Parts: sequence; structure tokens; C-alpha cells
Amino acid sequence: MTAVIETRGLTKTYGTVRALDGLDLSIPRGGVYGVLGPNGAGKSTLFRILLGLIRPTEGSATVMGGAVGQVASMRRMGSMIETPRFPPYMTARQVLRWLALEHGVGAEVDIPNWLERVGLTEAADRKVKGFSVGMLQRLGVAAALMSKPELVILDEPTSGMDPPGIQEMRALIRSLADHDGVTVVLASHQLQEVQRICDRVAIMHKGRLVREGAVSELTASGEQLRLSVKPAEQVLGILGARGSRDEAAVLANVPRAEGPALIRALVEAGIEIDEARWVGADLESVFFTETGSVRAPEAPHAG
Repeated sequence: MTAVIETRGLTKTYGTVRALDGLDLSIPRGGVYGVLGPNGAGKSTLFRILLGLIRPTEGSATVMGGAVGQVASMRRMGSMIETPRFPPYMTARQVLRWLALEHGVGAEVDIPNWLERVGLTEAADRKVKGFSVGMLQRLGVAAALMSKPELVILDEPTSGMDPPGIQEMRALIRSLADHDGVTVVLASHQLQEVQRICDRVAIMHKGRLVREGAVSELTASGEQLRLSVKPAEQVLGILGARGSRDEAAVLANVPRAEGPALIRALVEAGIEIDEARWVGADLESVFFTETGSVRAPEAPHAG
């Protein structure tokens, strides 16, 4: 795999705080890559270093095969870090035209196309001072994409969006990777969305990389055999520490190769099996395991 971003021993300190602590990371070309971590994990610091906004204390980083800050490499990138801010007296169309001129690509940019792709066609001639956070995010994404970069870095691109907006942004990001050939690197706290949209992820914690890999591989590593059985208590007794409740079913933490033998043993023990299927761990479970974070309890359902 050809890497679009590589870091080696990347460290950034602020006094006694190590925002990045010897980070080694390689992000391959193509697809959608998620950078995950709790607040303070170092995600924004990493992005700011890659964009040349701050300098590392130690270590090195390359982007698009060149050193950070190299003009030729930076022109092949687009980015949106945190909620963007634009002159409030400008319309969305004027903002994109102004930014295109600033980047020297004014004559080449199809502004109506990018306004349409981020869902802002109807708001194109409204002043941005009246935009919601979600609309500003959309405009920021359009600004990051309109120069047709090969690599785009997006920090929380769906922040402030309602569910339909999140779905539209997910479709746009996937189309950029699948149809435009853009490598998308994004940070998000919405782990279910990351699981749906990303091909690979890096999980950071306290400035270090704690897990990296394809989403399918990370979730498969927590695979369990879900058994709809009667009596469940007897099955739990047989499984011991390898068994747990999942509502009315039982989860068996066994390797896939042991599944057939387990099912035969349960049948021979007189267990009634209505269904047996393999289920993978979701990305949220992997995230909480790797970072030691506490999963927030689900809100009670209204009666």
C-alpha cells in the first residue's frame, strides 16, 4: 500500500503535557480512513501538524510523499479542522468564490456543483451569518473539496447535523473515495457512522496509537456465536466464563472452528437450539476496550 501520510516518532508537548507521544502511523492511499480517540487523544494536534499549522517537538511526518509544509504537496490537499468560520456578510456562493480566488483556482472551480454536492444549492445566496452549525460544516466541506484535492482531512464533518444531513454527508464522503479517487481522512466521535463509512481506522489514546486496521478485521476480532437456546441457564453453565447473556439468547466466546463441536455437544446435552449465528463486535465496543473509556448508559425509553 502506498502511504499518503506517514509519521515516525511524532511528539508534541505543551509544557508537561504530551499531546502526541511518539506516534508511528501510516495511512494508505485510497478509501476512507478514520482517526478515533477520546477527547485529548491527540487527533486535532496530529491534523494541525500535518497541515503545517504547528510544529512537532520531535519526530517527523510526510504528506503526499513530501515534507509537511512543502507547497507542491499541500496543494494536493484539502482540509476542514473544527467548525469553520467565514465572513458573515458573504453568501455561501461568495465564500467559495473568494476562497477559490485566494487559492489561485478561481477560473477552474465549478461552484454550483460543490454547493449541490454538499446540499447547499437552496442556500447558495444566503448570508452565512444565518447559517446553522451543520450548514457551516457543509460549506466548510465544499471549501475543502472544490480544488479537487487527492487527499482531504476532515475533523468532525457531521458535527451539528441532523440525521438526514449525516446520511447525506456519509454518502458524499463515500462517493469521493469510490468515484472521485480522493483519500479521505476523518475524525469523528460518532462511532456507528465511522463503522459504516470507513475502510480502516486508527484508535488513539493519550497521544499514542493503540489499535489500527481494517474495520472488518477489528470488528471480526470480537466475533461470538449467538445461540437462541432453551434452557439458557444450562448453556451458561456449560460455557462457564466463555458464556454471557444477550437478552433472551446466549453469547459463546469461542473460536469459529469450535462452533460445530459446541453445537453438537449442546444437542447431545438435550439443549433446544432455535438459532445459531456468528455476530461481530461493533466498532464502539473495540473503541471502549482499547481506550479504557466507560460506555455511557443508554437513556431510558419514554413510557
